[in-house]
Amino acid sequence: MMAMSPVTVGSAARGNSMSGADGARTPEPRIVVISGPSGTGKTTIVRHLVSDAPVPLIKAVTATTRTPRTGEISGIDYHFMSVADFLEQRAAGAFLETAEVFASGTWYGTPRSEIERIRTAGAWALLEIDVRGALEIKRQYPGAVMIFLRAASLDEYEARLRGRGTETDEAIGHRLARMQQELHLADRYDYQVINDNVQRTVAEIGDILQRHEATHHA
Repeated sequence: MMAMSPVTVGSAARGNSMSGADGARTPEPRIVVISGPSGTGKTTIVRHLVSDAPVPLIKAVTATTRTPRTGEISGIDYHFMSVADFLEQRAAGAFLETAEVFASGTWYGTPRSEIERIRTAGAWALLEIDVRGALEIKRQYPGAVMIFLRAASLDEYEARLRGRGTETDEAIGHRLARMQQELHLADRYDYQVINDNVQRTVAEIGDILQRHEATHHA
């Protein structure tokens, strides 16, 4: 498995600003978090947002211990790491949040260094992560914009999952059970957006970010 370059270990932000090297207070980085159960079309929405959003937006590259799939490039699609390296970096505080998928031994995490990389580029950091990770990001960065993506109905979730044709009935059952847990936490997000049309959904999220840009980052 390909190893990721060492991530920068830093302290998490608390509140709406943080201290720079000279002791001056600097604005909290611009972060938008998108979460939602499997079957809501998050990946498609995120892809369109990166290219079409009315504010500068860069997707944070997630670290993972899973094996790269055909065509995936380390540092672009994911930061691919061995389990040993991932857990070492996790213990050192290099991640903002981490999650092990279904106790499978496969880990995912958001490197702290990604937020600084994107801040330096003058853009919003777009994080596509699960609910538990999203709530951890909000704890560390209270100004993060939290968006929960939903399907139009509960039946639509299952239809989309089964329509993929890539998972067993048991795996789909696990995802549906997790979906119910995630929906119970949706009220802790700043916004809930129904993804019933890609263009409309992207436009709605773009409007949300544009309003925040004008109000909080002008």
